[in-house]
Amino acid sequence: MSRSARPVTVLSIIRDCLDALLHPSARYDALTRARHRAFMAPRLLGSLAAFAAFPIYLAMRGAPSAVEVAAFAWLIAPIMLSWFLSRTGRYEGAHVLSSLALAGLIMAVAITTGGIESFAAVWLIVVPLEAALSASRRVAAFASLLALSCAGILIFVGQLGWLPLDAPSAAERSLLMAFGVASATLYAAGLAFGAESLARTGVALLSREEERYRLLARNMSDVISRHRRNGAVQFISPAAEAMLGMPVAQLHGHGLFDRVHVADRPAYLTALSDAARGNVRSVEFRLRREPTGSERGQVDFIWVEMRCRPLDQDLGRQDIDRDVARETEVVAVMRDITDRKLSEQALDQARSAAEAADAAKTRFLATMSHELRTPLNAIIGFSDMIAQEQALMLGAAQRKEYAQLINDSGQHLLSVVNGILDMSKMESGNFEIASEPFAPRASLMHCCNLLALKARENGIDLVTDAPQDLPVMTGDPRAFKQIVLNLVANAIKFTERGGQVSVSAAVSGSHLTLRISDTGVGIAPDDLKRIGAPFFQAGKTYQRRHEGTGLGLSIVKSLVALHLGDLTVQSRLGEGTAVTVKLPLVYTSPQAKPADRMPAESKIATLTPVPRQEHHDQHHDQLQDQPALVKKSA
Repeated sequence: MSRSARPVTVLSIIRDCLDALLHPSARYDALTRARHRAFMAPRLLGSLAAFAAFPIYLAMRGAPSAVEVAAFAWLIAPIMLSWFLSRTGRYEGAHVLSSLALAGLIMAVAITTGGIESFAAVWLIVVPLEAALSASRRVAAFASLLALSCAGILIFVGQLGWLPLDAPSAAERSLLMAFGVASATLYAAGLAFGAESLARTGVALLSREEERYRLLARNMSDVISRHRRNGAVQFISPAAEAMLGMPVAQLHGHGLFDRVHVADRPAYLTALSDAARGNVRSVEFRLRREPTGSERGQVDFIWVEMRCRPLDQDLGRQDIDRDVARETEVVAVMRDITDRKLSEQALDQARSAAEAADAAKTRFLATMSHELRTPLNAIIGFSDMIAQEQALMLGAAQRKEYAQLINDSGQHLLSVVNGILDMSKMESGNFEIASEPFAPRASLMHCCNLLALKARENGIDLVTDAPQDLPVMTGDPRAFKQIVLNLVANAIKFTERGGQVSVSAAVSGSHLTLRISDTGVGIAPDDLKRIGAPFFQAGKTYQRRHEGTGLGLSIVKSLVALHLGDLTVQSRLGEGTAVTVKLPLVYTSPQAKPADRMPAESKIATLTPVPRQEHHDQHHDQLQDQPALVKKSA
């Protein structure tokens, strides 16, 4: 046999029976349920007790009089009142009917037993006391007026002599008066205990609700705050301490406003002001947070989303057109959205990267259309002419010239394809450095000698400064030559006839420093930021004046990064460009995954070079002072 968690007692049985009689509207609110139960319980128990005592009264008293029968019959009224409350749920209406029933019973007894001097007249005090349990001012005022009216009627009837003449004796009167006072006192005591029980129930329920809201406020990650129209904080939940890393007491008043970012303060105050006018507003702003214990490290500001609304919307909507100084308070809910902002920022960066990749693809296709079709057309055209040499009557010199053009076009195609393949390897992390000792001066001079003819054809002075005592370095000689060839070729390509390209090498500490400078067209500041990106060619005015895929400096940047070196580009539009490369003399392969050896960001800055004539004179002086200087000119 299972045992219930709550022991079965008489009071629990009575409570269950009363709960079964309650109106459905009173079953879901604890305080309303307690009030209905307190109204019905004494009336049902009192009426049942009176009916149970009626046979005993008849046995002791004998045949009752008409008044006694009417009084006992009147005791059925509380049962009817309980039935009325159980059916309708109208608590105030039941109290009004109860006051009328009690006043009617008191009047009936008092008129037959001496009027205002009757023992029943003292019960008129109980009428407003009973109405006090309704917790309604209207019912209490009605019951008070009803009791005073009944007392006035009894006095008026007594003055007119309309009361019965058979008055009880003095002894009976004293006994009845003692009974009336005692019974009224006991009933009032019962009402007092009932009021105390209701008050205790209300306090318990209020404490329970406060504990519930306190639990929510303490454990919610969102911050709940209460503001004045000017933004002053009257209340803020403890979650603010975890969000901002400071005590809640310091946020009261204008403490929270002082931590709002200066640029976001107008939006913050506007949202609170609009909410005070009756509108629901949402605003995002930045709050300064103490960095101590921050989950994201040293973060000075966090992004917060605040939704605010008026605390009393009906009050806020009244008298809007009047200039009435009414302080409408605002309740706000704040939420940390820093992670969402970071995600949005990452999404924007990813979108920008995708757009840049799409633009790079477009530039690549546009560039390849020129770089591939031109030599392919030359190869096809001149090979067709050689195939038809008998019909065209080509001489040996023409065949040799056409073959040389075909070879040059093929070499150009091969260099383009090699550049694309090398760039692809570097971006995927599959380009391996074949480290071995080599002499950097010999490689540098070899590269400059290869490009000397091109510089001479373009009317450019190619000056190489390579000291004889450059030490042997460890690295990839093929990559070193590719770095020098790309940088020098670029400098020659973008230098006008009569200009100068200078190549120098020196040892600084444990690094070899290469500097390739020119007096060419230079690079605009906006383009300077994107130098080194694959397929990017700076400038619109000279972009199509020079051939190329835009991979040269990107390959150089990647090769320097793979050698754990540093690349610096300084330039000014129309005045020239200087590229500085620092490579370690002893290359040590990093113990990292290929993905970790991606090209590092180069240092790009704007250079203010000396005037072109002074630049030329400076190099002329170097030619006279340094015997290791080699000049390649037309």
